[in-house]
Amino acid sequence: MVKEVNDKMNLNNYQKDTKSKSLTEAFVNSFGTYPIGYCLGIIILPLSVGWIKEDPFTVNILITLVYATVSFVRIYFLRRVFARFGFDDNFIRFSLRLCRQIATKIRFKGEQKICN
Repeated sequence: MVKEVNDKMNLNNYQKDTKSKSLTEAFVNSFGTYPIGYCLGIIILPLSVGWIKEDPFTVNILITLVYATVSFVRIYFLRRVFARFGFDDNFIRFSLRLCRQIATKIRFKGEQKICN
């Protein structure tokens, strides 16, 4: 019975997250929050200044909902990126690999423009 459950859940093929992968994901998630939250604050807070005086409770709920939604999307996106590319490396290797890929794409597009 246990073997059947294990086979159904594919526990034999399940790979656990490594500590370095979890650390990298947590680092990117934590430090990726600041620029997103800062930009979001620049957009949301000036829009809500007049309204916050009239109905602070509703504005507070709305601002919290916006921040929570953006946070959810950010975490989901980062989780999918890490799952898709299977990053077991640290953040520095991840950044270097990303920069190389971007540089390669830029060079390729530049060569296409020259040829056309």
